[in-house]
Amino acid sequence: MVIKWFLLVLILTPWALKPICVRAEEPQNFTRAEDVIYGRKFGTALTLDVFTPKENAKGLAAVFIISGGWTSGHEFVSHEGFASWLASGYTCFAVVHGSQPKYTIPEVIQDIHRAIRFIRFHANDYGVDPNRIALAGSSAGGHLALTIGMSGTAGDANAKDPVERESSRVQAVACFFGPTDFLNYGQTGRDFEMALQEELAPFKAPFDFTEWDIKSGRYVLITDKEKKLEIAKQISPITHVTEDDPPTYIIHGDKDPIVPIQQSESMKAALEAVKVPVVLDIRKGQGHGWEGWLDDLGLFAEWFDQHLQKAK
Repeated sequence: MVIKWFLLVLILTPWALKPICVRAEEPQNFTRAEDVIYGRKFGTALTLDVFTPKENAKGLAAVFIISGGWTSGHEFVSHEGFASWLASGYTCFAVVHGSQPKYTIPEVIQDIHRAIRFIRFHANDYGVDPNRIALAGSSAGGHLALTIGMSGTAGDANAKDPVERESSRVQAVACFFGPTDFLNYGQTGRDFEMALQEELAPFKAPFDFTEWDIKSGRYVLITDKEKKLEIAKQISPITHVTEDDPPTYIIHGDKDPIVPIQQSESMKAALEAVKVPVVLDIRKGQGHGWEGWLDDLGLFAEWFDQHLQKAK
């Protein structure tokens, strides 16, 4: 019997650190390219896996960010998490980012921008439409999906690297229980440092923001409160909401002890205010993850079907 270890993590730990991690024997209805290098950081390779259905592929890309607590690793990737997407004809990209405690959230965000640019640049190689890319994640991965969804940018036309000339914008977003506002976490005026003393206490490392110090010739910890709050603003998806953002679907339990339901409610209100299509699917009585979580990825596929077909 296959042990669904990712589900045990969701039940036994609050943050869903390993969102997809099942090592069963892989079926043969898709091909898998492992450890594709989409970028390098300080000499370290950044990788993604590509799952391509052998039948009924419809040329649409669905990207899932492998992240929980801003921890990421190739060992957490499995075909099991993408079964419904593959069955729906999506080419699936599992993106691994630079993991905490080595890297902070602003650095991780840049990895995901890079991954989307890479996928778009190589769209023809993977048989997908570069103008129809969907992005998803859970928990910290949900935060990253929302952040990129709201803040994707055009490429640098003058970049030497052709990948960097591509846009990092996506055409649809879906996520589970992701943080959205680190200046108002759970309630108005309660910033991330307050949350780090309580529900976010196990995840302090990715919030240890640094800056380059010319005098010492090294990165130093930022201690200035105003600087930290400005960074917190920049890494909050809600602060990037504009009328041209992609349609967004969010699933969140109303008893979540780690990411307050208020985070998703505020995000929904912000998107509605600028008339961006948004759905908040609230799971009554559920916490930070629930049994059957994997099955809900099928709802994401339905959301992507609905909105990627309209993308241009």
